[in-house]
Amino acid sequence: MAKETGNKTLVENRKARHDYFIEEAMEAGIELVGTEVKSIRAGKANLKDSYADVINGEVFIKNMHISHYENGNQFNADPLRVRRLLLHKEQINRLQGFTSQKGFTLVPLSIYLKNTKVKVNLGIVRGKKDYDKRDAMLEKDAKRDMARQFKESMR
Repeated sequence: MAKETGNKTLVENRKARHDYFIEEAMEAGIELVGTEVKSIRAGKANLKDSYADVINGEVFIKNMHISHYENGNQFNADPLRVRRLLLHKEQINRLQGFTSQKGFTLVPLSIYLKNTKVKVNLGIVRGKKDYDKRDAMLEKDAKRDMARQFKESMR
């Protein structure tokens, strides 16, 4: 069986892109048990309210829900357990510097496969205010209207 090449997004956190300004993103490995990997490959994970914290020089992801694997019997782990992210020490120090500043937090943006390994795209984000969200929605609607008008004019 040949190895897969490239990235395949399995789970995406679309709410994070709506609620936050993404300042920077980085790739991190994630410590999982076997049945969690199978469940993620099946698309049974949810990043909606998840976030990451730097604790004692390690980065942990919290509130990430990975559903039980149907064929996993007693080997299934707790769906909401805290999972460790695998990063280099200088990356962890950089993240700790960002999170110590007011208004910044760490949010997982997506989970994807990279050469058969499960990776997390971790974003350094700043929260949006309500008026920022409205502006983004108006801009998105304007782009959609312009694209629709352009398409109709090409007919």
